[in-house]
Amino acid sequence: MKLLSYITPDGFKSYGIHTEKGIIDLKSRMNFTIPDLKSFIIEKGVQAAEKYIQESADFQLSDIKFLPVIENPGKILCIGMNYQTKREEFSITSNAPTVFIRFSDSQTPHLGEIVKPSLSEQLDYEGELVLIIGKAGLKIRPENAAEHIAGYSCYMDGSVRDWQHTWFTAGKNWSKTGGFGPWLVTPDEIQDVQNLSIKTMLNGETVQDDSTSNMIHSVNEIIAYISTFTQLSPGDVILTGSPGGVGRSRNPQLFLNNGDVIEVEIESIGRLRNYVVSGE
Repeated sequence: MKLLSYITPDGFKSYGIHTEKGIIDLKSRMNFTIPDLKSFIIEKGVQAAEKYIQESADFQLSDIKFLPVIENPGKILCIGMNYQTKREEFSITSNAPTVFIRFSDSQTPHLGEIVKPSLSEQLDYEGELVLIIGKAGLKIRPENAAEHIAGYSCYMDGSVRDWQHTWFTAGKNWSKTGGFGPWLVTPDEIQDVQNLSIKTMLNGETVQDDSTSNMIHSVNEIIAYISTFTQLSPGDVILTGSPGGVGRSRNPQLFLNNGDVIEVEIESIGRLRNYVVSGE
C-alpha cells in the first residue's frame, strides 16, 4: 500500500492511498477530523487504510500537488556515513553511528524545488532510504524493530557542504534542501528492506548506485540505537544514510546548480524527483 500527502485540486491539504486506479482520499473518509497523514498514523495506524483500498478513486496523480510524505514530523533523525564507500570517501574510521537532525521546515516534496542557497556554491546530493515510525517505543530491541515501522520512502538529503563546519546541522537545514517522497510504502510490499537497489540520478546520469545490503548499520539496528536515547513516536522520520558517489568526493567535484534535475530511486518504493533552483 502506498500512502501520500498532497494538496487537492481545490487547494486543501489532504492524504490518501495511491492505487493503479488513482488516489483514494482518506481525509474525507475520516470526516476531516484527522488532519494529516501523521495524525492518521497516530490515531488509526497505517493498516486502517486497507479497508478503503477497493473504493473509487477521487483524484489522479496529475490532479494533485505533492507534499512531503510526513509534512510535520516530530523528529527527523539522520544517520550519516552508513555505507562503506561513503565512509572511505570521507576517511571515517569509527564504527559508531553518526546521528544528526534535520528540521521539518527544510523539506520539499516530490516534484518540488530544491533551493540552492545564495550563500553556497556547494549544494550536494545524497540519496537515502527513509523510514517512518508507526508505533512508539523506547529501548527497542533490534529483533522487535520491524513492528515499529509504518513504511519506507525516498529522501534527497541535500547537503550544503561549505556550511558543514565542525558538524552537520548548519549544512543540513537550509529551506527546501530535503526532498521527501513520493509516498510511504508499507512494509508488506517490500520483501527485504536490506536488499534494495538505491540510485541517485543527476540530469539522467547515475551518480550513486548501491544496495541497502551494504549498510554498516541495518534498519533494525538504527531503530534500536536511536531509541536507546530518545523515544520514537508515530510519524517520526529516520534517514538511513547515503551511499558513496556524492559530489564533494568526485574529481572534479560535482554540485547541484540551477536547472538541474535530481532523482532518487529505490527498488520497490519509487522514484523521487526534484528540480534545483537558485535561492535569493
